[in-house]
This record gives sequence, C-alpha cells and structure tokens, in this order.
Amino acid sequence: MESKGKGKASMKPCSTSTDAKTAATCTQEKKRSSPKNSGEPLASRKLPKRVAACSNFKERSVRLCSRSSLIDTKKERSAEDELGAIQLTEVASRGDQRPNRNLLDFILHDVNGVPKPFEMIEADDLFITSLIMPLDEISDKGKGVKCKGFGRIESWAISGYDEGSPAVWISTDLADYDCIKPASSYKRYFNLFFEKACACIEVFKKLSKSCGGNPDVSLDELLAGVVRSMSGDKFFPGGATKDFVLSVGDFIYNQLIGLDDTSNKNDVRFTELPVLVALRDECDRRGKFNKMVPKVSDGNLKITVGKRLDQSGSSSGVVDTDKDEKLARLLQEDEYWNSLKKTRRPQSTMTQFYVKVNEDEIASDYPLPAYYKTSVEEMDECLCFDRDKERYYPEDLPRRMLHNWSLYNSDSRLISLELLPMRPCTEVDATVFGSGTMTEDDGSEYCIDADPVHSSSTSSKTTIVDGFRVYLSAIKEWMIEFGSSMVFISIRTDMAWYRLGRPSKQYAPWYEPVLKTARLAIAIITLLKEQSRVSKLSFSDVIKKVSDFEKNHPASISSNPLAVERYVVVHGQIILQQFAEYPDEMIRKSAFVTGLSDKMEERHHTKLSVKKKAMVRKGANLNPRAAMAQPLVSKRKVMQATTTKLINRIWGDYYSNYLPDDSKEGEGLQPEEEEDLEEQEQNEEDEVDEEGVLVEEKGPKPHSTTISYKSRPSKVGIEWDGESIGKLSSGEALHKHAKVHGDVITVGDTVLIKADESEKAPVIVFVEYMFESLDGGKMVHGRVMQRGCHTVLGNAANEREVFLTNECTEFELEDVKQTVVVDIRLMPWGHEHRKENANADMLDRAKAEERKKKGLPIEYYCKSLYWPDRGAFLTLPIETMGLGTGVCHSCKIGDDQDEFKVNTSKANFIYRRTEYFVHDFVYASPHYFAAEMDTETFKSGRNVGLKPYVVCQLLEIEVPKRPEQADSKSTLVKVRRFYRPEEISTEKAYSSDIREVYYTEEILSLSVEAVEGKCEVRRKHDLPSLNSPGIFDHIFFCEDVYDPANGCLKQLPANVNLWFSTDKTIPASKKGKGKCKQGESDPSDLDLSVAFQENRLTTLDIFAGCGGLSEGLQKSGVSFTKWAIEHDQAAADAFSLNHPEATLFVENCNVILRAIMEKFGDVDDCISTSEAAELAAKLGKDSIKNLPLPGQVDFINGGPPCQGFSKMNRFNQSTWSKVQCEMILAFLSFADYFRPKYFLLENVRNFTSFNKGQTFRLTLASLLEIGYQVRFGVLEAGAYGVSQSRKRAFIWAASPKETLPEWPEPMYVFAGPDLKIKLTGDVQYAAVKSTAGGAPFRPLTVRDTIGDLPPVGNGACKEEMDYGNDPVSWVQKQIRGNMLTLNDHISKEMNELNFIRCQRIPKRPGADWHDLPEEKIKLSKGQIVDLIPWCLPNTAKRHNQWKGLFGRLDWEGNFPTSITDPQPMGKVGMCFHPDQDRILTVRECARSQGFPDSYKFSGNIQNKHRQIGNAVPPPLALALGRKLKEVVDAKHST
Repeated sequence: MESKGKGKASMKPCSTSTDAKTAATCTQEKKRSSPKNSGEPLASRKLPKRVAACSNFKERSVRLCSRSSLIDTKKERSAEDELGAIQLTEVASRGDQRPNRNLLDFILHDVNGVPKPFEMIEADDLFITSLIMPLDEISDKGKGVKCKGFGRIESWAISGYDEGSPAVWISTDLADYDCIKPASSYKRYFNLFFEKACACIEVFKKLSKSCGGNPDVSLDELLAGVVRSMSGDKFFPGGATKDFVLSVGDFIYNQLIGLDDTSNKNDVRFTELPVLVALRDECDRRGKFNKMVPKVSDGNLKITVGKRLDQSGSSSGVVDTDKDEKLARLLQEDEYWNSLKKTRRPQSTMTQFYVKVNEDEIASDYPLPAYYKTSVEEMDECLCFDRDKERYYPEDLPRRMLHNWSLYNSDSRLISLELLPMRPCTEVDATVFGSGTMTEDDGSEYCIDADPVHSSSTSSKTTIVDGFRVYLSAIKEWMIEFGSSMVFISIRTDMAWYRLGRPSKQYAPWYEPVLKTARLAIAIITLLKEQSRVSKLSFSDVIKKVSDFEKNHPASISSNPLAVERYVVVHGQIILQQFAEYPDEMIRKSAFVTGLSDKMEERHHTKLSVKKKAMVRKGANLNPRAAMAQPLVSKRKVMQATTTKLINRIWGDYYSNYLPDDSKEGEGLQPEEEEDLEEQEQNEEDEVDEEGVLVEEKGPKPHSTTISYKSRPSKVGIEWDGESIGKLSSGEALHKHAKVHGDVITVGDTVLIKADESEKAPVIVFVEYMFESLDGGKMVHGRVMQRGCHTVLGNAANEREVFLTNECTEFELEDVKQTVVVDIRLMPWGHEHRKENANADMLDRAKAEERKKKGLPIEYYCKSLYWPDRGAFLTLPIETMGLGTGVCHSCKIGDDQDEFKVNTSKANFIYRRTEYFVHDFVYASPHYFAAEMDTETFKSGRNVGLKPYVVCQLLEIEVPKRPEQADSKSTLVKVRRFYRPEEISTEKAYSSDIREVYYTEEILSLSVEAVEGKCEVRRKHDLPSLNSPGIFDHIFFCEDVYDPANGCLKQLPANVNLWFSTDKTIPASKKGKGKCKQGESDPSDLDLSVAFQENRLTTLDIFAGCGGLSEGLQKSGVSFTKWAIEHDQAAADAFSLNHPEATLFVENCNVILRAIMEKFGDVDDCISTSEAAELAAKLGKDSIKNLPLPGQVDFINGGPPCQGFSKMNRFNQSTWSKVQCEMILAFLSFADYFRPKYFLLENVRNFTSFNKGQTFRLTLASLLEIGYQVRFGVLEAGAYGVSQSRKRAFIWAASPKETLPEWPEPMYVFAGPDLKIKLTGDVQYAAVKSTAGGAPFRPLTVRDTIGDLPPVGNGACKEEMDYGNDPVSWVQKQIRGNMLTLNDHISKEMNELNFIRCQRIPKRPGADWHDLPEEKIKLSKGQIVDLIPWCLPNTAKRHNQWKGLFGRLDWEGNFPTSITDPQPMGKVGMCFHPDQDRILTVRECARSQGFPDSYKFSGNIQNKHRQIGNAVPPPLALALGRKLKEVVDAKHST
C-alpha cells in the first residue's frame, strides 16, 4: 500500500506531490489561516518573549563560518530564531523544497512557557523549544541547534504505517519536524499520544493485506494480536492491555479510514471493515471519554473538531471546542492511561490462597505414564537471553513462542501443566520442566478453538518452524488468555514468557485436557452472560446445562451430570482462574463460582499461599536435559588459573575491596532513569558496530599544559634560602631552596598546593625550578603528579602511587600547603630480582599500613610518567627531572609540537617537526581536492568517498611575508600532482600495483597545512621486495605519464627528470608523532638472513592458535618463536605445520606455568590447583626438558581467550572464585615470572570496556606493579593491509631498560570512527588517527583479495586444486606467492532451504534477506516453507533490521569481521560469495585475514574456520613487529 502520510523513510524532501512529508504539511488544511495568508502581522500575534524579540527573523540572514564544520566539540549551538536554526542545520541545498528537520529533547508549551499535552495543538497556540537536528542525523547532538519558543505549531500528522514504526510530525509556517525524542520533563505529556500512534500502526499491520494482515479477523483476534505485538513496549512492560486499545478505538478508527483515499485498489478499505467499526463502537460503548474526532482526508490528519465522522470520512459539522474542556478531557485520558500502566496484569480476586488439584484425582483424564525422548540436540535457554541483570519483575521478562513442545518432571516423565500453580506460590510441590523450538512471538498462530494437533486454522501440510531447540529451566507459573473465539496458554520460567504453539505429537494427549477445560470455562461464561440475571443459575444449574451439550460441542464432557460435576471440580483451578480474570464483576462473583469453590474445598484440594509481587532471580538451569545435552562450548573443565602470588594479590585485593559495591551499581534507579539509560545505551550502539562511543573530548589537548597563577607580592614567613644560582632567559633569578613558614623546599621536592575550585583534593606538584618574578613574587614551576585514581587505572590503582605528568603549573610559594613525601623509586629489574623486590614491597606495604593505623600522613611513591595523550606509562626521565636550571623538559615537548619555520633561502621549511626540501615528494590531504570527494564515507561495507593522500612533488615554496614572519596558514607550496590507478578507473586499480603513480603536468599551489608527510617516488626496479600485502614504507614508483584531459597513458619520456629521492633513512630528529610518514626501517631488513638477524627476540607465544600473531611478528624480522602453548589440538597441529621450528606444548597454559615454576624451584610462589599440579607432574621428560626458563625468554605475546570478554559471559557481578578462572591471570603471571624485555597482549575491542573497564584497568595495574612501561590502544586491521573490518585491543609492555614501541601508522584508508579508550571523565585516547582524512594507500577490496580464485559450489570439499588462472591484483600476487596448488578452497554445505535462499539473493552489492520475495516454496521432501525466515521481518525493528543476514559480499567493498563459524543466520550473516551461490570458503576467509596461500590449517572445516576466526591478521602483527624492530635495532645501533 502506498499512501500519503505514511512511511518515515519517505519523509525526505521531494518535489513531487506524492511526497509524504509534503502531504503531511504542505497540502493539508491548517487549523486556522496562517499569518502569511491572513495578513496578520507577526508582531501583533501572541508569541513567547524570545520569539517576539526576533519578530523580523524572516528578513535576517545567517552567515556560517567556513570552518564551523571542522570543530570537534560538544559545545551546544543555539539560534535566536527558527529560520536561523533551519539554516544552521541544512546539510545540502534542497532548492525550493520545504525544510524537514528532526527534533530532539523537545517541549511543546503555551505562550507563557507552560508545557501542554500534545493534542492541545488543536485548541491552543503551542510553541516549540527543542534541539533542531538535520533530517538524517539523530545521534550526534553536536550537529544540532538549540532554539527556544519557536513556531506557532500549525498541524500534526502520523506516518510510518508501511515501516511498522510510528513517526509523529509537527509543522510550523517554515518547516516540518519529525518528533524523535521528547525532553525528560515532557515525556509524560508526549508518551500517551505516541502510544496511541503505536496502536494505530499495530492495528494497520494486523488488517492491511500489504503488511501480511487479515482484514477478516474478529475483534477478539485483532485485540489479542495488537496486545501481543505491543507486549515489548516500555510503557506497558507486561503487555499492552485490551482496555487501552479499546479506549482509543475511535482515535484508531479515524486515523485508518483517512488512509482509504491513498491506498491501493487491491488492498483493504478500512471504512468497510466490520472489525474496525466494532472497535469504534466498543470504544463508545465503554464511554471512557467523550473524544473530539479529527477530520481526516487524503490520508493526512487535518486538525479540525466537530461531530463524529461517518464511514465516508465526511463531517456533518465543525464547531470550536472550548480549550478548558479539551484540556480537561486530555487530563482525564492521561489519568486513565496512568492507571492502566500501573495495572500490568489483571489480578485474581483470590489474593491470599491458590487452590491446587491433586494429581490422583485428574489421573484418569490423562494417558498412562510416558517419558520424554528426543534425539535432537537442545540448548540451555539461559544461553539465549542476556543476563546483564540478575533480577527481573516477571512482567518485564522477554516473550517468545514455543513450538513442538513437551513438559516433564525431573525424571523426564511427561507431566500435566495442571499440577503447576497458575500463580507464583510460596510453596510448590511439583517441578515442571520443558523442551521445544523457541521462536520470536509475533502475535500470530493463535490456538483456535480446534484440536491442538490438527488445527483448522492452519494448512494441512507440515510446516518447518525456524527456531532453536531449547530445554527450559523450571516453570514458575502459567496463564490462559481467551476471547470469544480463541484461547492460548503461556508459561513462565525465570528467563522468559513462552506462548505455547502446537505441542509435540508425543505430548498432545497431555495437553488436550487443559485446552478442553479452558474451552469449558469459556462455555460456562457464555452461558452466564446469556442470562438476564446471572444469580439465577446455581452451580448445579450450570452443571445440568453443560451435561446437555451436544457431543460435537467443543466443551462437551458427558451427558451424565455427576461425571460433569466431577470433571469441573477436579479441574476447578483452571476454571476459577479464568473467571477471576474476567472483567465482568457479576460473572466473577456468580453463584457458580461460589459453589465451585465450596466443592473444591470439600474434596480437600491443596491450598497454597500466593506470593506477593517480587522480582525473580535468575539461577542455574536444573533441567535433567542439561546433563544429557551436548555442550555448546568447550568440553574441557574450566581450570582455575595458575598465578604468581603478585598477580593473585593484585586481583584478589581488588575484588575483595570493590566487588560488593560494584555489584550494587544500577540498583535503585527510578523508572525514568532506567529508561534514559537504556535509550542512551541504544544510541551509543547505533553509532558504532561493536561498543558504545565515548563522549568526545572537548577541544584538542596539547602534549603539556601550563597553568599559571597571577603573581602577588611576597608574604611574611616566605623567603629564599641561599643565593641565586642563575637566571632565566627573561632575567628572573633562579633559586634552589626556599623557606615557607619554617619548612625548607628544595628543587626536586614535592609539595601540596591549594586546590583549584574544580579539584577536591590538593594537587601534588614536583618542583622543577624556583625563581623570583620581576615584580618580586616568589614563584615555583613544577609538574603535576597525578594520583592513580585520576588516571586510566581508576580504582585499580594503589592509593599511594602517583604518576609524574607533562602538565606544568606555575604558582607562588604562598600557595604551598605543605611538603609531601614522594619516593622516586627505581627498582632493580630482571627475573633474578623478583623475590628481592617482592620482599621489599611486602615490607613497604606493612609500613604503610602501620602509618595508616596511627593516622600519619600518606607517604607516596612514583615509578612512572603518565602520558595520556600517548596512552602510555613510561619510565621516569630522571636525567631531566628537578635540574633547577629554568628549563622544563615537559614545556619543551609542547613548544616543539607546532613549530613552523621557513629557511631564508626558501629552499626548505619545518612543519610539525618534519623538514621538507624543494623536490621532495610529499603527501597532500585529499580534502584540498574537494571537488573530487564523495559526500558519503561508508555504505554497506564500502569505503565510499574515502581517498588516500595525493602524491605530489614539491617544486617551490611561496612565502607572502618575510621568511622569518611566515606561518603555516599564509605559506603556499607549488607542487606537481601525481595520479593513482584508481583515479583512472576501477579496472585499472584492480590490475595495477598499489604503489604505482603517474606523472602529470598538473601544477597547483596548496597551503602548507595541506601537507601530511613525506614519501618517495622511485623507478620500479628500485622498489624494495615484499612478502606480504602489508606495506609500511612510503615508497612509490612511476613509469608512465598521465594526461587527465584525455585519459591517455604513455611511457615516461627519458628527458623527464623527477629528482628521485635516494634517501632511505630519516634522522630521528625529523620524526614526528602521527604526521611524519618516514622513519621506517628499510624493507630489506625483512630478509631473515641479513642485517640485524642477531637482534631477533627469543619468543614465547601463549594461546598461539594457528599462529597468526607469530607469523606476522617473525616476518617483521624482530622475533623468533621458540616456544608456543596451545590447548586445542587442531589449532596446535596447524601451528606446527607452519612453525615447525617452534617447541609446541599442547596443554593448558596453567599446567605449563606450574611445571616451569616447579622446574626452577619456585613452587612456593605458585598458586595453582591440585589438578594443575598433577597434570604438570605427568608431563613427559622431553616436555619438561624443553620448558623455557626465566632469562631465556625475551618476548611474550598472545591473546587470552576472548570468549570471557563477550557480552554473553560477563562476570562483573561474579565472585572472585569465577574471576580466578580467567586466563588473563595466567597470562600476566607468565610475564611476572619470566620478566621478558617485551610483552604484547591482544584481545577483542570489548576488552577495554568489558566489566565496566575493571579487567582492562587491572591488567594495566598488574604490568605497572611488575615494573613495566605500558602502552594501550585499539587498532583497525583494515588500515594495515587486509580487506576486513577487525578492531582489536593491544597492550604493549617494555622493561624499564628498553624503549616502549610506538603504534604503527595506518597505511590504508579504511572507514570507521576513531577507536578511542576512555581515560578519566570525558578524556579519551586514540592510538592512531582516523584514516577518514586520508592515508598513504587506497582501501583493499574483496575483488583485490579473492577475485582470482576458481569457482566452486555449495559444500565444495576438494582440498587441493589448480588455480586455473594467473593472479590479477597486486594483493593476489603477494598472497599467492610461489604457490602452484590451491589448498582449502572448501565451503560449508548449506541445507536445502538455505541454499535456495542463497540462490534467490540477487548478485549485486548490499543484497541480503530484504531482497528475498515473500513467498512459500516446496522442498524436495514435500514440506512447504517460507522463503523469508519468519523471525527476520517480525523482529527487525529490535535488531537493526537484521542488516546483512543472508548477505552477499560486494566486490568493491570489504569483508565483515572474520568469525569462527560463517553462516547466513549467524553473528555476521554477510557470508555469501559476490557471484556464486555458496558460503565463503576456508581459503577466502584466510585471505580476508591476510594469511598467504602457503599457510596451512588443520582439522575439519569447522576447525579451520575457527582457527582463522580466532587469529590475529598477520599483516597487523607485521605492523606491530616493525615498530618493535625499530626500537630493538635502535638500541643495538647505539
């Protein structure tokens, strides 16, 4: 159905008359004549003060700063008037089209600023205060503009029918606005109207054929479907009630009949639907409100008031409604709505006791005993739901459906649902479990009044249900919901509510008595309703009438009244519960109910006390199937980590001190606070694909910050101690000692100074030098020492440890409160000093504890420099600290950062710490070639619009002023532009070397600020050799000339002199952080047989997997993996195939660490389980002989299993005993015991934020406590030579004697946000800059990576084959190497249904399940199934439209994150080949990770996919190794 006023997606401006947004505003009749038409002057209208003050706003223009879009800050923008806000939020010119914007945090109010209900728009002049956003932007509030009191609102409209999600629009004279989110204070006014809009949408979906609805349903079925669909609504957590839907029936009716004029002819006409008329009439019959009905036509709401519209939509009259009367009605409606929210589920009148039947009394109505049997693998239901919260209210639990189900007890004996109370009771003498196929509950497939197995409402042919087989935890309660023609039953566990679909064939006889009794209760209620006086029918009268039912009556029991009475009494609990929840009080209190209760008590039925409403606590699943089910995770028993005493103490102390408090976080939140928190978390998830984006840091932060205080005259008691020791360059006298109120302060001391107003604790400052200002003030220049809790360590820091920073401050001696003891610690380093340091630390902690007990001041210590701008803790620069010379090393760092100088000869300049000469080759920012830039940055896996740097040759430096007065803004450089293959064509880019550039005659002038770094251009024969798709040298080659005018290429003439650079090294002084593109070592160093071979680090790889990390590090030339540990046999086999020179231990790392510490005689320092000790003792002699010992290992690297850091297995509220099982503790213990020179930890990006950041902080704290320098960051593998989005967290550690490696510079353009880690407050750190502004090379594509591989089919299993063709792209040539035979080009086999779906997915970019036709297909076994999996369209709203499931890759895009089990309905569903009907092969996935074709994998296809999905991409490991090699070689060269 296409209709005006529907479809949020169609709300973008359009020049056609059918545009929904235009229809919603421009074509509709306003509630009154607009000032523009009436001639009413704006100044004479009654307006809010703010608007009245800007009455000439239509004549004003807004001038925008050209650099405003470059500001990266959260400062709120504001506009004085609506026109200004509209102009400030305009993304692109839309000609004469009417503006469309989004509203966030909006409030509708009257002229006095008093908030008013939304529908008061119809009766009063309302205005808007809101954050106005561009139409396509709702997440980044920095793009919005705050505007107060604008409008008047002329009309409103509801859209979104086709999309299934309501959008509410309001219109002023100037623009149309989509009401996205109300302000917190306005929610109570807006939420009711939004719920009414939701009800309209849900009714539309149930009745419209175009949405799969059925216009012929009964009112009961319609209500049940709508209620069920709205069950997840946050305003009705227990399910939207029928009362609410009925109370707004006339509102729904009038909205839907207005769509008739715009609906398709073959769809339903709502005016003619009996069920919609019945809904309206039932609303009137209830008489809850005397509503005003808006006049509707053309599918758009037009705000007029008057009498009821007839079915044609015409109004018989229009009258003005009194504003006070309208407000009163809305307030009454709001009060009723609030009462419905409080009544989440009808409560039984039997509030104190629940009467339960005895099993022996109903046994005759059930089959003989039987046991539940199944050969199908089932999954624990607990794995299917988030367990972020340990407690829930029952009505807030998620809702699902259960098909093909059975119920049984702890012995697996089939059991009746009747034996379980229908309400939660304090004592339950029966435990019932269940199994079945779980699906989403979309409100369909009701159990109609028919046989439970062969329902007449469904096709006679068998259908397949797409879902998961699960076994349930104990069922706690159950309920029956019914109408005149339908009945369905729901059960509740501690995890979810399940509506029961068809039972299994085995259990159907056990379900029939329950349904039969439910039908009987409905029949009795019908009997009583037909009586003029309900009280006339006694219990015996009802029994007599039931016995008179015909045999074919659905509720027929027997013609014998005694048999009927027995049946009614023994099954009385079901009947009484249905009566108790019936809305008619006369029925609930009828004589039949009283008589039935008495009869049940006479039979001595059990009375159970009913529980008060309480939260349910999720516990372990005790279902007997748990012992029989196949585990879905590793079969190995989880072993407690083997640790050193140091690591055990750090983590154990933390969880002892902080866990109890942390576990209570989040409790006590008010509903509105919880709602806002959920909304905030959802918005954060929408901005980024894995974790939430942190708050942007406000403004750029330099390397060092200097805080100055105004000098004041010297005070009494403050004087210099001794003579001046020199002078500053500005003439101030330097001093080494000073007396402050009797205390002597010396350069190199630490002092406490008075806190700033924003600081709670006094600031600790290290004194660098002291001087006397020219006005006589006695001044101190110092560096701030940060308390550990104010660093990224947070509460994981030692309260006594402080960190030197590069933040400088100057203050008067008068501001000193006191001196403070800070011990500058330089501990001896090495494994041989480990015990010595441990003993000293124990004594130090005992001393500190004793001082604390005596109430003495804290004595601090400092071991590291904290540099948040670089995400690092470094060794203290002792040689530059406290020299007293008037030179501050920290200030010098900041002064050098933005230095710009031009040589007087204009032959060279220095910019951002890099020196450039005429004839150098440079990178220029692609943004300075904006005409060629696309507007988008990322779309469906493509890096759209992102460009690499433009390679240019510097020809001349143009300085408009004298060279000594030049600055980077005014200075220009004349350059020659070189073109790249991708700038000619996609085909040219595919077949060309990525390093190739083309000479041109294009000369242009650029600002110096466009220069991004240096590079080289050589002849092709001068290029360094490569053995990986990762490039880390800024070297290009040129062999051809390109003419952009005619697109011609020709060979470079011999007479063209390019002044090719021959420099292969750049002095260290020229290297600059983030900007200098050189400084990498020569690629010839990668040859393992040449220079620096002796510098290789002897390496231990823990959690080695198939060896991706070792592969890249070894290729960099920095490491030699001598030992490796891997527990999984298949992964270990793969590692051995590729690294046969390494000694591999196929064992749990806990066992290996125990064995090593035993071998070296350090068992007393080892904390392990008896199991680990026993297994260590069983190791063979050869294994023990080959174990590495302290002093032999230079480098430890690895990635602890990341499953523990996923959202499914959080331990943020667990006990310390669970934390002890985490492998991160064992990994850190290896570092503590061996004390290698370098240590590298790799993990998923979630590692930095998982468990509220506690695990990440404790890891940093552990490494710092050991004595390491530490650097942390998150990197994107796609920026280092793979065509895949894969974000990974890394932590470098280096001994105090070594240099800590920097992060590798991104070399390939790749879309994505800055990968930032939250430090403290709003401060964040990104390891490398985003490549959105450019990078040396273009992004690699799917075609670049796998375009040369031969075609194979679904389930291909031939492990070796010929390539069949030559490699085309540069990447293919690098990956293929010298291989002649292709290995592991094998594909997982899809079942018949998924294979058909794959065939029907179009072979075009971005195609996925949305492109499947809505139809049923017949499988080879005769089954009729839906082509589109049922759960996808019905749950798309809650799951980002299930984007990418059954998705095809895009040849010109990139791969999604490689996972361990590619499947179309999996975590990453985009796994289909771009052109072939199959899942990606093992080799294709390996190439996406950057593995060469020579790399081997082991085991079956599942093992191989798991090895690839868990691996670190070798090109990323190579990049890290290159930076490590730089510092290792630099040390050896000196």
